[in-house]
Amino acid sequence: MTNPQATTTSAEVKAKQPKSSSAAEVAIDASGLAKSPAAAKTQIIAIYGKGGIGKSFTLANLSYMMAQQGKKVLLIGCDPKSDTTSLLFGGKACPTIIETASKKKLAGDAVQVGDVCFKRDGVYAMELGGPEVGRGCGGRGIIHGFETLEKLGFHDWDFDYVLLDFLGDVVCGGFGLPIARDMCQKVIVVASNDLQSLYVANNVCSAVEYFRRLGGNVGVAGMVINKDDGTGEAKAFCKQVGIPELAAIPAHDDIRRKSANYDIIGYPEGEWGPLFAELATNVAESPPHKPTPLTQDGLLDLFQGDVVGRNVVLNPATVEDMCGKAAEVKPSLEVIYDSV
Repeated sequence: MTNPQATTTSAEVKAKQPKSSSAAEVAIDASGLAKSPAAAKTQIIAIYGKGGIGKSFTLANLSYMMAQQGKKVLLIGCDPKSDTTSLLFGGKACPTIIETASKKKLAGDAVQVGDVCFKRDGVYAMELGGPEVGRGCGGRGIIHGFETLEKLGFHDWDFDYVLLDFLGDVVCGGFGLPIARDMCQKVIVVASNDLQSLYVANNVCSAVEYFRRLGGNVGVAGMVINKDDGTGEAKAFCKQVGIPELAAIPAHDDIRRKSANYDIIGYPEGEWGPLFAELATNVAESPPHKPTPLTQDGLLDLFQGDVVGRNVVLNPATVEDMCGKAAEVKPSLEVIYDSV
């Protein structure tokens, strides 16, 4: 499996490139929107969102539906919580790559694919894992995990889709890895109609926009709105930022209950089958877009003022406030030199 990249070159420049180039050629118009999906066989897609927003739920059902449609799918959990694959495997925890590699190293053995990759009904899945609580950096754990994947032959694997489940904290270099290093062709954000999840989605769009200005090629394919209660803030966000809405998963008690019981609902013949079938199609076909992130005020404007406290006025503090008494003026010890 290669690690293809979209390019921003014109057709004329592409014609001058060597025939041996492994980059997937994707035409980009002036707005930064890719005119066609990546040409390479494998689509590597990074999915981001706030913790607890439902990325694992979405990805377990999406990957299952894709496999039922005849696609070969690899799901990789890149969240230190290591819970991406829990729903897929009925609540059972996968041995993580980082923990397994550590144990194997102590025993003098090498990690094998079968030690860390497991399958269910056509879906292949694994967890990168992370350090124990308080004992290391989750982002560095992600980097170490991908180094181990490369030793296992990651770039030679043959899949139609590789789905990477990432925590939305792209300020961390490890979590921002797919965007910063063009490890994927496109990004999908999962959010809901609440300020915090849209704040994270906006940060992801900002990271994509930043690295595109530096010459990167990753774009945002769109948003999955989870727990949609119909209030419309996430939909408005997509319109403002310039990314499509890939699916709206309703805030329905049946979905909540089945998710809590680790039940897959992405069956083609199930009640929610058409929803995930449409999502699978949209994920596959949506090209990478160049987003236009919102300012903090722009993000707040998506909500009613009484909901987010937008009408609060910033009152500057004084020295008297800080000291609890009248401020005493002290002479400055700064040395000021006369200009020559």
